[in-house]
Amino acid sequence: MKTKIRNRLATLRKLMESEGLDVFFISGTDPHMSEYLCDRWQTRKYITGFSGSFGEVVVTPESAGLWTDSRYFIQAGEQLAGTGINMYKLRVPDAVPVVEWLKRNLKQSAKLGVDPVSLPLATYRIFEKELKGLNVKMVFMPHAIDQIWENRPAWPNKSVFELDISVTGESRADKITRIIDFALSKGATGTIVSALDDLAWTLNLRGNDIPYNPVFYGFGYFSGTKKIVFINKGSLSDDIQENLKNEGIEVQDYDGFYSFLTNISGEYLFIDPATTNTSVWESVRHINLIVEGTSIAANFKAVKNSTELNGFREAMLQDGIAMVEFLKWLSEKIGKSPLNEYHIGRKLAFFRAKQPGFRGESFAPIVGYADHGAIVHLTVDEHNANLILPEGILLFDSGGQYITGTTDITRTVAIGPVTPEQKRDFTLVLKGMIRLSKAVFPAGTKGMHLDILARQALWENGLNYGHGTGHGVGHFLNVHEGPASIRQEVNLNDIQPGMVFSNEPALYRPGLYGIRTENMMVCVEKESTPFGRFLCFETLTLCPIDCNLIDMELLSPAEINWINHYHSMVRQKLLPLLKPGLQDFLMKITVPLE
Repeated sequence: MKTKIRNRLATLRKLMESEGLDVFFISGTDPHMSEYLCDRWQTRKYITGFSGSFGEVVVTPESAGLWTDSRYFIQAGEQLAGTGINMYKLRVPDAVPVVEWLKRNLKQSAKLGVDPVSLPLATYRIFEKELKGLNVKMVFMPHAIDQIWENRPAWPNKSVFELDISVTGESRADKITRIIDFALSKGATGTIVSALDDLAWTLNLRGNDIPYNPVFYGFGYFSGTKKIVFINKGSLSDDIQENLKNEGIEVQDYDGFYSFLTNISGEYLFIDPATTNTSVWESVRHINLIVEGTSIAANFKAVKNSTELNGFREAMLQDGIAMVEFLKWLSEKIGKSPLNEYHIGRKLAFFRAKQPGFRGESFAPIVGYADHGAIVHLTVDEHNANLILPEGILLFDSGGQYITGTTDITRTVAIGPVTPEQKRDFTLVLKGMIRLSKAVFPAGTKGMHLDILARQALWENGLNYGHGTGHGVGHFLNVHEGPASIRQEVNLNDIQPGMVFSNEPALYRPGLYGIRTENMMVCVEKESTPFGRFLCFETLTLCPIDCNLIDMELLSPAEINWINHYHSMVRQKLLPLLKPGLQDFLMKITVPLE
């Protein structure tokens, strides 16, 4: 594989030479700025061999680099070894982002090749601004990858299906009306919906074009006079096409989208630079005016309605049953049957698949034993999975797509004797998860204001983790959803009632082990006082926490009460749904702490 990567880099460099390019940039995404990608858009993996879900690539005639964050430092280091590609770390002290590296290394009037179809407009703007002093010329090369990728996979063409309003809680007609009205309120005559989960939510449709995310490839154009979805028509049944037609929504071929854009004139178009590719902007900017802001659909989608929240709670019941079954199975197999990390991941999927409404995993399971636990987004197969021994701790992060909601949960459990240091680390992480779960805060609070709650116990002991604390979660959609988040980096989107987040502080000791405890929670109203509206979180996830890993001396009485209350809720909701053997097991592992 390393030889193939070096050969592919050589082919790209020949193309760069023929076009007079000094550098070529690969954003690592698709025309819709997706995190997970179909085979056709695995360009980052094809060029570098790195299989993580985030990374930007720069290739020059003499060097190549991949920029990624702490989730993938270990994985990227291993996968890039021997390819001639250097890894550059992001979101760490003294990090040198791509644009800064370009400023330091490019010469005056250098030519930078980019694929505008997969380049976020926001990134284009940063390059344009920061490289202006060097007079760098950006050269649009929309077909560059086609020229070097032999037998590039075709576009997916999988069936799209429709969700009933009993699942979504709102019709697509009402959603489109809300979107158009909001665009009008911002001075726009229409809007382009680029992100795939935004489009799926808007149309109450789901698909299977991308692994783990129930979305389909398409664009939406919505204005006071036109409602158009650009999609592979072959993916739509006659019934869905008829339903869309009856609602005044025109269906056009996906390939015709850019031609359509070049024929629009005199409009005020609302677009989101973070989810719109540069080709879209380039197609409309000359004879239209542009209004920019966070995707309208994304803002609406993030705030779940009562039907969606009830769906989440139903999905949590199903997921909780699966997790209790898994934990019981694990307790019976450890030390008695040969197990590795790959087996664990497949077994998690097996127990979820037994649940009604299950539609697949929400991401590839992350199962880490011993040193693999410190690899934040680890993916293993049967050949590189660690054998699990009856000692130490095991981390497993997994989730399911259910027709009523999406789940994401991490547990770290003792599978044999553990060290005092492991118990201490586990308890400090748990304290952070509890503190964020108990947060009460005024309306208008941002996630970056809350992030410290999850890290404080770790910081007090000179410890930290490199990733965010909480991401939004979609309703039977992407497991990672914006626009709000809970992390240290600046994010100006408020935490609002109805938003669903993960809560996942962690600690990683490279070469030894990793610890992460993750629940999902929803922001809800708490109270209004003369000092304003106050919000809090309701925990949604239903799965026991391993009390065998807790150092009781590090917990306050309030934290012990929280754990006992949480386990009481888990028992109350799951016991009536479990078989007698599972009921006994659940009671045993949720005995109240003294």
